[in-house]
Amino acid sequence: MGEKLLVIDEGTTSTRAMLFAPGGKCLGSHSADLTQHYPRPGWVEHDASEIWRRTLECASAMVAEAGGPDTIAAIGITNQRETIVFWDKSTGEPLAPAIVWQDRRSAALCRKLKEAGEEPGVQARTGLLLDPYFSGTKIAWAMEHWPQLRGAGARLAVGTVESWLVWKLTGGLHITDATNASRTLMMGLGSGGWSDGLVDMFGCPRDALPEIVDCAGQFGTTPVFGGSIPICGMAGDQQAATIGQACFARGDTKATFGTGAFVLTNAGTTPPSSKNRLLATVLWQLGGRRTYAIEGSVFVAGSLIQWLRDAVNLIETAPETEAIARSVPDNGGVYLVPALSGLGTPWWEPDARAAISGLSFSSTRAHIVRAALEAMAHQSHDLKTAFAADGADWARLRVDGGMVTNNWLAQDLADVLDLPVDRPDFAETTALGAAMLAGVGSGLFANLEEATKMRGPEVAFEPKLDAEARTRRLAGWKAAVERVIR
Repeated sequence: MGEKLLVIDEGTTSTRAMLFAPGGKCLGSHSADLTQHYPRPGWVEHDASEIWRRTLECASAMVAEAGGPDTIAAIGITNQRETIVFWDKSTGEPLAPAIVWQDRRSAALCRKLKEAGEEPGVQARTGLLLDPYFSGTKIAWAMEHWPQLRGAGARLAVGTVESWLVWKLTGGLHITDATNASRTLMMGLGSGGWSDGLVDMFGCPRDALPEIVDCAGQFGTTPVFGGSIPICGMAGDQQAATIGQACFARGDTKATFGTGAFVLTNAGTTPPSSKNRLLATVLWQLGGRRTYAIEGSVFVAGSLIQWLRDAVNLIETAPETEAIARSVPDNGGVYLVPALSGLGTPWWEPDARAAISGLSFSSTRAHIVRAALEAMAHQSHDLKTAFAADGADWARLRVDGGMVTNNWLAQDLADVLDLPVDRPDFAETTALGAAMLAGVGSGLFANLEEATKMRGPEVAFEPKLDAEARTRRLAGWKAAVERVIR
């Protein structure tokens, strides 16, 4: 058996395969775009067949670059978490579009369940809130509106993206790891198993659900690359990034700025609870034992920059936003609330819509672009306030994701949050975390602490903004948000 680790990193807008050496060096990467479909306002879908084709294409390229399947010790998988896939167990083919985590079609159902008083009980059992973001509400909508799912009977399989990929890779193994299961609204956070009451609430056939397993172990092998490669690591993307950032001590906190922005704080081995509309989730499960996290979720981060580029043609490339932001001394009073798919933590307003406020004749393209970047720090500050109210304030923040390669943005986070921000030189910590899990599952490492040898150096950004300027900016942001959610 070889020692290289192959990671499948299944994102929202692209899929990627990466090859790692046991020491942490990235030996290669291959990616392909995924098509997002928007059949109606607020609806976001993927073609699960395309996800599989692109995954196979990218992973095959990396296996070839590695020198063949015999050089690879294990595969690790990390994925967009709440996206849900429906397929036929007999044919292995999708029965309907995959409903993406950003999708808001189940908002009416969530309101109905909240009005019926169901949310406190759901939160107590799952650590989650009733929101279209989570898989369970998507499943409930699909079972009601797509007759082909009900008609499939015992042939129906339901799973998040890693579950779909494992099924295709192995030819029929139906499993999900505990981190992804904990995002469905159907797993008991303390028990680690499916809750019959919640499964019934969301109308999901129990036999359609996968078995919940650890995040590292021997999960099966795949023959699709011409040999037999074990699958040994699985975790949702945000949990994988937290592992990749080595947040192994209670209180350690990371923020990933990708399509959305997600902050997780290690909460230890006792299921946490929040009084400030934060989420409790499984951070990892090893040997049947769970470590938990408190999480805040921002739905729109990098996707805002993509929208500026592709939909409104305000920029040509994402990297140019750094120079544009630096070209003006401040935001000129312009604020952008990026509620393009509702507002997440701590507002949980699925019907909120994005707005740009404070415009005048003196406002320029640069002010709007800068306001878009500033929204990342503003939203993060809202999260920090909620975490602090729950007794989990941040001492420093470890950041990763494509957005924070922008030095201006990383410094702005430090300035507005008024704390040190650490950014690793190797920013793809989601993939790194999946590689670390695969290394543990395959026996290359004895535990996650030993797997930290894969991490590289980092750079720290220290806060420089004076208190008066910080207060002024946050007051303007608060007013802008209030105009959106009133």
